[in-house]
Amino acid sequence: MTSDQPFTAPDGSTVRELVQVRDGAKNQSLAEATVPPGGGTIRHLHRQSEEIYFFMSGSGRMTLGNEEREVRAGEAVLIAPGTPHKLTNPGSEPLVLLCCCAPPYTDADTELLE
Repeated sequence: MTSDQPFTAPDGSTVRELVQVRDGAKNQSLAEATVPPGGGTIRHLHRQSEEIYFFMSGSGRMTLGNEEREVRAGEAVLIAPGTPHKLTNPGSEPLVLLCCCAPPYTDADTELLE
């Protein structure tokens, strides 16, 4: 069940939850996140959740641990639990991605590093 109410996540991205525990998910969650042009997320990690980011539109820079690389629509990134990560969008269009978390995302599992 899609939530119609986007909100700002602790990392600074705008998130729209698509499937979460309240919808009956037990082992994963799915959300759409948007990083606006010129914006970025706060460097953070998730202690328990493994994440997969699938980029749907736009392009940006992904910092994963000590590595940084460009990301764009059609690409996916796997983020292991405990790995610091950050997204920046130096482009002129929104960077939109799907975020799948297993176990399901919770704010309590998020540690901000900046």
